[in-house]
Formats: sequence, C-alpha cells, structure tokens
Amino acid sequence: MKRIGLLLIILMCVTVGTAQESLVQPPLIEGKVLNDATDEPLENVNIVNLNSVVGATTNSEGYFSIRAAVNDTLYFSYLGFKSIRVRVTNDWTKFGEIKIKMTELSIALEEVVVRPVQLTGYVEVDAKIIPIYDNYRYRISGLSSGYEGGSRQPGAVNKVLSAIFNPADFLYNVFGKRPKQMRKLRKMKQDDEIRNLLASKYDRETLMAVLQLEKPDIDEILNKCNYSVDFINTASDLQILDAISECYEEYKVLNRKKE
Repeated sequence: MKRIGLLLIILMCVTVGTAQESLVQPPLIEGKVLNDATDEPLENVNIVNLNSVVGATTNSEGYFSIRAAVNDTLYFSYLGFKSIRVRVTNDWTKFGEIKIKMTELSIALEEVVVRPVQLTGYVEVDAKIIPIYDNYRYRISGLSSGYEGGSRQPGAVNKVLSAIFNPADFLYNVFGKRPKQMRKLRKMKQDDEIRNLLASKYDRETLMAVLQLEKPDIDEILNKCNYSVDFINTASDLQILDAISECYEEYKVLNRKKE
C-alpha cells in the first residue's frame, strides 16, 4: 500500500508540473523586416512560428512581435520575396529587436489572356455559354468519408467503395505515419493570423513549412481523401488546410471505432 501511495504522489507531482509548464507562454520577441536591396521596411510580411503554430504580420514600419522560445523557427513569407526561416537565439530573447532582411525575387510574368463570359441576355443562349463546374463533394449515408466528383477524378467511386469496406485502414495509410504533422492542424485552424494568411495563398509554401510535408505529400493526402485534381490545383491554402483537417478528423473517429 505504501508503494502504491508513493507512486500516486509521484504521478500527481509529474502531472502538476506538466500542467504548469503548459500554462507558461513563451516570451514576446520583436523584430523588423526590411528589403535587403533598399533597407526599406516591408509591410504585411507574414510570420509563422513553426513550432507553436502561431502567426503575426509586420506593421507599416516593418515591425512585428510574436511569442517564441529559444530554438523555435520563424517562417517569413512575402509576395515577390524569397521565403526564409530564422532560428530564435538566446541573444534575440535577451537583447530584443533584430532586423530581418528579405531578398526580392525576379519573376518574369507571362502574358495572360482573360476570356470573360460574354452573356447575350437570352436565357437559352446564355445557359449554353456559362461554364458548369461539377466538382461537388459527395457522401454516402452511413459513411463519414466522402469523395469529390468531376471529369478529372475518374477513380473517385472506386476509392470510396474501398473506404466502405475498410475505412480505418484506408485512412491510416494517409495519416497514420504522420502523427506530428497532423497534430498541428488544429492549432493552425485556431489561429486567425494563420487562417487569414492561408486564405490569400495558393502556392502551398506555408503549409509545407508548418506541416513539414512536401507538395507531392499534400497532393497525395488530398488524392487519397478523394478530392479531385481540379480542387487540388485551384484551392487556396486555407481550403486545402480545411480539406486535410476534415479528412483527418474522419480518420480519428474511424480509428477509435476500430480499436
């Protein structure tokens, strides 16, 4: 009995200590982001702490503040500039503000021809002119997993039928080997700064950095979760985040039922 009581006391101490550590927030660190070529401040640069998954942006004078601990990695991204990663050091936390310089990219834009839909005013004619998008998300009653139809997802039905017969194993192949990356999904969805950032992005760079996945991995996850190629190619990073998160929640439910 004494041994059991001692063990319980030790467990309680460990639990209390862990809870106290989780309540301690990292300190606020400050910095300024500049154009490397001109030393001019950059406004609305997006900063994401890849470890704690919190975001921030620079103000009109290039200043920012974000919560970060020593050895956390901050990811800086800005349209037309090369994205960079910066490790938080002891000196940064001790001495305060530092300057981050970003290098401008030379991007040659190709000519783009915009062909708007020319409506005539006649319903019978306009009904044939307006493009029809058939990338709808379908679900089967009694099954949490869904699939997206469309001309560029010919195997969707076969995939969802496979999911019916062995859904937990089907989704385990997608998420089971990526536990660390997937745990960050909920944090990303809860941070307004990151959601606003992802809503305006289509290059997958920030998602790749935070989730520690390559673009082919993200495409594979979405493909196995029965999203069409059209959706994968055209969705914003926020839509991609929500799609992966939805599929991951389905996996967790099915995996618990399997156990």
